[in-house]
Amino acid sequence: MIGFYRRGQYSGKVLCPPLLLGAFMSNPEGQIYKEKKGLNMKYETLKDLYFDELRDIYDAENEIVKALPKLAEAATLPQLRAAFEHHLQETKQHVTRLEEVFRGLGEKPKAKKCDGVRGILQEGEDLIGEKGDRAVRDAGLIAGAQRVEHYEMAVYGSLRTWAAQLGDTGAVELLSKTLNEEKEADHKLTEIAGTTNRQAAAHGAAQG
Repeated sequence: MIGFYRRGQYSGKVLCPPLLLGAFMSNPEGQIYKEKKGLNMKYETLKDLYFDELRDIYDAENEIVKALPKLAEAATLPQLRAAFEHHLQETKQHVTRLEEVFRGLGEKPKAKKCDGVRGILQEGEDLIGEKGDRAVRDAGLIAGAQRVEHYEMAVYGSLRTWAAQLGDTGAVELLSKTLNEEKEADHKLTEIAGTTNRQAAAHGAAQG
C-alpha cells in the first residue's frame, strides 16, 4: 500500500489508477482499446470494461492482504500498527465481496496483474528496509498507505457507478460497503498522521 518520494526525487515509476495504466484510444469505428504491454484488449461494452477492472482490483486487494502484515510489523506507533491490523481484516472482506460480485456475473474470480498497486507496494518494501528515524518512517508508511486508499476509492467509485448502470444492484451494495470502508481507513490514517508528522518534524528540528 506504499509509494514514496525519497531523497528529493520520486522513484521513477509511473503509478496511476488502472483506467490510466494503459493508453486509451478510439478507432474510426468507435471501438475502445486499452494498450498495455503490447496487447490490445477490445472493450465493446461497458460490461467488458467493468469485468476487466474487477479483475484488476481483485489482484490489488489480494496483494494488499499480503502487504499489510509487513506494514503492521514495521509501524512503530501503536495506533498505526492497530490501524493496519484492522484494515487487514477489512481487506480480506473486500476480497470476499469481489468474489461475490464475480459469482453474480456468472464468472469465476480471476485476477489480472495490477501493475499500479504492485508498484506502490514495492516502494513500501523499499522504505521498510531503509534505516532512519522511526517517526519519519511511520509518516512515510501513512503517506504510502493513503496513496493506495485513494487509488482504491477511485476504482470502487467507478465500479459502483458501472454496476448501477448495468442494473447489478447486488454488486452496487457490495461495492458501496467496500468504498465506505476505504474512505474510513483513509480518514483514520489522516488522524494518526497528525501525531507522526509532529514527531517526524521534531526529529528533523533536533537534527538541525
